[in-house]
Amino acid sequence: MVGRPAKHNVAPLVKLGGILAVLLAGLGGAFVVTTQPSCTRHPETAEHVAPARLRDHVEKLSVDFAPRNYKRVWNLDKCADYIGGHFEQAGGKVAEQTYEVEGKTYRNVVASFGGESRSRIVVGAHYDTYRDTPGADDNASAVAGLIELAYLLGRADLPQRIDLVAFTLEEPPFFRSGNMGSARHAHGLRKGGKEVEAMVCLEMIGYFSDAKGSQRYPSALLKGFYPDTGNFIAVIGSLGDRKLARNIKDSMRGATDLPVHAMCAPRDFPGLDFSDHLNYWNQGYPAVMVTDTAFMRNFAYHGSNDTADRLDYDRMAKVVLGVYEAVFRLASTEP
Repeated sequence: MVGRPAKHNVAPLVKLGGILAVLLAGLGGAFVVTTQPSCTRHPETAEHVAPARLRDHVEKLSVDFAPRNYKRVWNLDKCADYIGGHFEQAGGKVAEQTYEVEGKTYRNVVASFGGESRSRIVVGAHYDTYRDTPGADDNASAVAGLIELAYLLGRADLPQRIDLVAFTLEEPPFFRSGNMGSARHAHGLRKGGKEVEAMVCLEMIGYFSDAKGSQRYPSALLKGFYPDTGNFIAVIGSLGDRKLARNIKDSMRGATDLPVHAMCAPRDFPGLDFSDHLNYWNQGYPAVMVTDTAFMRNFAYHGSNDTADRLDYDRMAKVVLGVYEAVFRLASTEP
């Protein structure tokens, strides 16, 4: 996850938090979390997201294949091979989107599930890291979730196509450039005339805390709208994505007992586009980010202590089940 202030520089967000608080008060329903509906669960899937498997994936990526920055192409290749291998085992139709940057070849790994349909749903997560950090939460946690999501989708009867995409080059120095893996993928879809019903970006989904005050916000005013305990997962979108964000949040809430909160803001609101979903917005596709809120909760963000032992794999498993429920419902609904 990138595009936000440096690790210890959140001062600009304090001012933004005040603006957001005003927007929250003025727009009301545009930002306030909606009530939890009754949702049908898929109990048969619960046993198939094993926390131990999630941890195995995170350790493989953050230890065996570390570091995963753009200079260590051989480690990125190991990641791509590992992810692609699991996508194939899960029953996906696997393809790669390769491209060159400064004479080096980088790879997006794509797995398609379900039959051909007029539109598709895209779920993605980046597998590269910032500098030489282990990147357990950022972003091995989301890649682990993507892999286990593949196994769930491989067992499902899907009426609509769902593409899982493992992106390369999300982190600096390529963030906000056309060389981001997600930028290449989103541009390719638009150039090919492909319709995307929704894009769901998984960005840091493994760090949780039950300690009071563990969840930070750019402004103290936001505590009136959101919890001060970092025990929830967040769905972030633009104002134009309010319906999508609400549907995903409601589906995730119906799947497990993990708290889920959603926030939508104007697309140009700083901080809203801190991951790969921004490139789908740039191509005119609806997109949201599912996240543990990164540096607003996890002090190991972009640090050497972003390690596998700090993550909560039980709650990660609930995130994966929730995302599965959300995309399954989206795929079962006419666009």
